[in-house]
Amino acid sequence: MTVDTSPEAQAAAPQQSLSTDAARNLASTTKSAPQMQEITSRWLLRMLPWVETKGGAYRVNRRLSYTVGDGRVEFVQDGATVRVIPRELGELALLRGFDDDEVLAALAGRCVQRDFSAGDVIVTRGNAAGEIHLLAHGRIAQTAEGPYGEDIAVSVLGDGDRFGENALLDADATWDYTATAETSGTLLTLSRADFASVLAGSPALQAHIDAFSSLPEQAQNKHGEAEIAMSSGHVGEAVLPGAFVDYELKPREYELSVAQTVLKIHTRVADLYNGPHNQTEEQLRLTIEALRERQEHELVNNREFGLLHNADFKQRIQTHSGPPTPDDMDELLSRRRGTKLFLAHPRTIAAIGREFNARGLYPDHVDLGGQSVPAWRGVPILPCNKIPITKEQTSSIIAMRTGEDNQGVIGLRQTGIPEEYEPGLSVRFMGISEQAIMSYLVTTYYSAAVLVPDALGVMENVQIARRRD
Repeated sequence: MTVDTSPEAQAAAPQQSLSTDAARNLASTTKSAPQMQEITSRWLLRMLPWVETKGGAYRVNRRLSYTVGDGRVEFVQDGATVRVIPRELGELALLRGFDDDEVLAALAGRCVQRDFSAGDVIVTRGNAAGEIHLLAHGRIAQTAEGPYGEDIAVSVLGDGDRFGENALLDADATWDYTATAETSGTLLTLSRADFASVLAGSPALQAHIDAFSSLPEQAQNKHGEAEIAMSSGHVGEAVLPGAFVDYELKPREYELSVAQTVLKIHTRVADLYNGPHNQTEEQLRLTIEALRERQEHELVNNREFGLLHNADFKQRIQTHSGPPTPDDMDELLSRRRGTKLFLAHPRTIAAIGREFNARGLYPDHVDLGGQSVPAWRGVPILPCNKIPITKEQTSSIIAMRTGEDNQGVIGLRQTGIPEEYEPGLSVRFMGISEQAIMSYLVTTYYSAAVLVPDALGVMENVQIARRRD
């Protein structure tokens, strides 16, 4: 028997079974819960010890410190012209606390702009030092003579740094190092003669400099804290020095910040489409994930309490050659005791691996909560994509010690708030609108505090782009 299998014959034949298109209307597919690409590992939130913050504020009491002039100088740019902000001269040690705007403006007006190129020698070791240099932009490497006559690296300076401050008051000052530009850039120079000219015409500045020069050097330790007088190694009935531990009179207070959003769900969706997944719960889960991502971003980048903006300037270092080398990582690690972790953008971690591998080194791995992560000197290097990457393809590496007992970095939050859904996070029902839309206010409160300056360090201007061979 011959069967006609032509398309025309198949189209005319009656359908004998349910089509797959029709069957899908009655089938129940296997489906996942809603997915979200924004979710990251959020290691910072996981590793910070969270401290209960009642009253919405946390006060950091420290010993009285005489450390002055630690801030970086800021500038304004008008096309190719760069000027120093007069008030920013107060970041210099000898001008700290001096608030005569007219005199500061006169000093700022005496600063002379100098543009330099990579390889230019700014100052030479052994020459007379007669000016202070304020670095507006660029990188400058300082080198000195080692004990065996070889050149050794002293420091790498970046935007906002300065050198030669002692030359303004010391007529016999000489340069202890050679400063060479590693990139092109701009600096402003204030000569000792110009400073002396302004000083001679300002009795207020003269009184301020006299008071600065009379500050007792022995009243502070190497960290700039008020010294605690004591005696050791004595015999007999020696008179012991009296002492007390002085505190800062105006300690810093960290107020809890807030991240909020209003989640809206139509009642029809919540009533009719809740199987097999609860729509309200899934919407809330994804909203909280986004809120936690924002929270971590703020902990890194917020100008008030973010880690990148609250690192002490003495704890900020520059790489010596651009990419993150093992020597750079060691220098960052050596700035504090008990470093708990490094934080870096995933692309920065890749750059670290390239530089290590190029030297025949391979970072160790440590177990962290059942997960193997790369480490250097036993300190885990954890990814954090909230650390920004500049258009010049540079980023930062954060190193920190954590915990209250360890005088480290801590997270701040308040638990027990009304309608708490997670620790420090609340979900409040706000009602149903005339359009039958339910609203929920989702709120989380948080901040971070650096208990002592050396608890947090940052390596800046880390080059992460792959170099051409």
